Amino acid sequence: MPNRLAQETSPYLLQHQDNPVDWYAWGEDAFARARAEDKPVLLSVGYSACHWCHVMEHESFENPAIAEVMNRHFVSVKVDREERPDVDQIYMQAVQSMTGHGGWPMTVFLTPEGVPFYGGTYYPPADRHGLPGFPRLLEAISEAWRTRRGEVVQSSQQIAAGLNRAEGLRAASTLLTQDVLFSAFQGLGAQFDDAQGGLGGAPKFPQPMIWEYVLRFWKRTGNDEAARMVRTTLTKMARGGMYDQLGGGFHRYSVDAQWLVPHFEKMLYDNGQLASLYLHGWLAFGDAEYRRITEETLDYVLREMTDPAGGFYSAQDADSEGHEGRFFVWTADEIRAVLGGGDADFALHYWGVDRGSNFEGRSILWVPGEPDVERIAAARARLFAAREPRVHPGRDDKVLAAWSGLACRAFAEAGRALGRADYVAAAVRSAAFLTTAMRDAEGRLLRTWKAGRGKLKGYLEDYSMVAAALLEVYEATFERRWLDAARGLADDLLRLFWDDALDGFYDTGHDHERLIVRPRNLYDNAVPSGTALAIETLLRLAVLTGEARYETKALTALRPLADLMARHPTAFGRFLCALDFHVGPKVEVALLTPPGDGAAPLLAEIFGRYLPNRVAAGARAGDTAQAVGLPLLEGREVVEGKATAFVCRNYACELPATDPATLARQLDAS
Repeated sequence: MPNRLAQETSPYLLQHQDNPVDWYAWGEDAFARARAEDKPVLLSVGYSACHWCHVMEHESFENPAIAEVMNRHFVSVKVDREERPDVDQIYMQAVQSMTGHGGWPMTVFLTPEGVPFYGGTYYPPADRHGLPGFPRLLEAISEAWRTRRGEVVQSSQQIAAGLNRAEGLRAASTLLTQDVLFSAFQGLGAQFDDAQGGLGGAPKFPQPMIWEYVLRFWKRTGNDEAARMVRTTLTKMARGGMYDQLGGGFHRYSVDAQWLVPHFEKMLYDNGQLASLYLHGWLAFGDAEYRRITEETLDYVLREMTDPAGGFYSAQDADSEGHEGRFFVWTADEIRAVLGGGDADFALHYWGVDRGSNFEGRSILWVPGEPDVERIAAARARLFAAREPRVHPGRDDKVLAAWSGLACRAFAEAGRALGRADYVAAAVRSAAFLTTAMRDAEGRLLRTWKAGRGKLKGYLEDYSMVAAALLEVYEATFERRWLDAARGLADDLLRLFWDDALDGFYDTGHDHERLIVRPRNLYDNAVPSGTALAIETLLRLAVLTGEARYETKALTALRPLADLMARHPTAFGRFLCALDFHVGPKVEVALLTPPGDGAAPLLAEIFGRYLPNRVAAGARAGDTAQAVGLPLLEGREVVEGKATAFVCRNYACELPATDPATLARQLDAS
């Protein structure tokens, strides 16, 4: 039976007319009843396009048990902030003064005289996100109203402090906090090579998972040392011999501490992860060198490591003609023969060849000074062309699902951020390949594929890395099929690899062949831990779909690792990234585009800045099928026929933005 809101005209209020809550619209009737029954007023303020307003409605206001608590202890008032900006402004100021932040949905507890004594924004139905569950909050407020009336009227701070203390005691044993992130950063700082970047001495590995975390830490804190650590490492790696200065892409690792002499094999997993890392470095710092390295690396993968069917090959050997690095190294005479005259002199100096040989009588090209990309471009192209007729290193042309997932993810993310349609197309081809060719007849993801034949049941890392890639392809295209495919893999991942007794993941599925022990690797190695990326992907899916079960499983797996992450951060870089996402703040963006599109300027704002904890969803206006099951999109409409973006942060939503400047301010808000 509809409640009182059925008589209202506001679409937002009408959305709540079938709630089991005994809602009042704002007015004297509500306060008169509150005075007559000696109950506090529960004021809920929102608007029709507010994502987290709808989440809270579904989770709490549609829940009969929670509604019963509200009806028994409170007089509940629902307000449309667009209809009553006066009410909204008064109580928003009160909430901001009590909590230091505000947003919608706004939840405020008032005396029958309308004086606020406690408030906040979104509350989940159970303890989650570091927030008290709404029913627990309701009971606490009601108990305080009955037994400590004077304190309630005089000071909301005592109640807030009590809730915070209760949360702190619970959090100390069950919740992950940013304290882990700070401890991990301190540990990494103690190992940092101030002169050359990276961690420790020789041999030196790129360790992209660690630098992804340090970059996130900089974003979280603004810590100058974190920025210096990342920038020194990225710059030194890009200018060293570990990077192929002619053909793009990174070799496996450096045998010295200067990134000069590499082990010359090139691995897909390194290049997929490093392309993403350098992209993030460019988005964070605006350094054109990092963008160039991103594009050169991905161009290398397209040119030399891509199967026509859409998958990505695994590796290139270190050796050719029986010698390690033979394909990549040069003598001064060889360079002079190709370039001649002054061009050769400049190139020899630019790449450090004039300093003498650095590898078995030959020279690995590196950049000891500042890059001059325009001046060296012609020489670089000529040397690259001269190198091509050499005997190429052998290529491992099998396709591994997990590694292809890392590369697919990089192409999708770079394509949307750099405006490279060819990168997005490569990501889409890869996603199609991974979801068709690398499946068996029963739909099980396969581990390996070569020459049209896939085999071996996929491992946890295959499922998690492919699912992570599909989420990036969805954000690059806003085609719902990729999100649905990612979600399907996540569901399969939970079914196949989760163990209730363990409260975590195994690396092999329960349908795997029986071994003497069921393997479970929790450490990042050359590729991220499958568990780490599973956690990260589940957390992102929880935000997109609103399904708490994904977050519950992710945090159950992550919590036992808190101490290890703090004490041994070099082994848990990707876990730390997942924890950073969990701790937040997360930025959720919904983009609605009209039939004429016009979304490019908003897309440039959404994807043209470093927002590691951003989750985005998009659809054409009126395409309800794209919004089904995605709370971030449901109920959204374009404003004035224009492409419209909706930004939510910390479970509170901003007003819709139709121009890039407004959207930029919302995205850049701390």
